[in-house]
Amino acid sequence: MTYSKAVRLRVMQGESIAFGPGKAELLQAIERSGSISGGAREMEMSYRRAWLLVEEMNRCFASPLVETATGGARGGGAVITALGREVLARYQRMQKKAETAISADLAHLNSLMSDQG
Repeated sequence: MTYSKAVRLRVMQGESIAFGPGKAELLQAIERSGSISGGAREMEMSYRRAWLLVEEMNRCFASPLVETATGGARGGGAVITALGREVLARYQRMQKKAETAISADLAHLNSLMSDQG
């Protein structure tokens, strides 16, 4: 039995989760699709939920991680800002460091677990 994502870092701002694994995944999906709705579809979540997560991220940081454009001939869309890319990259580095730091202890704990679960 192994756990590929045993470490799930969350960056808190007060009671709010400013950034975590779900928001990282959403940022990547928005970047690939070019819109919040496309990112939401890719992650199989409602547009409303994705929008609320984007709003929370944008509120927690000094400037937005995602910028949106409304309507128009191209139908609007969303882009990840330079700060959004920086936050995502740093978060991914932190995640890898945390996984590396606990890998031996995690492997030992996994060896003590039953095969049922």
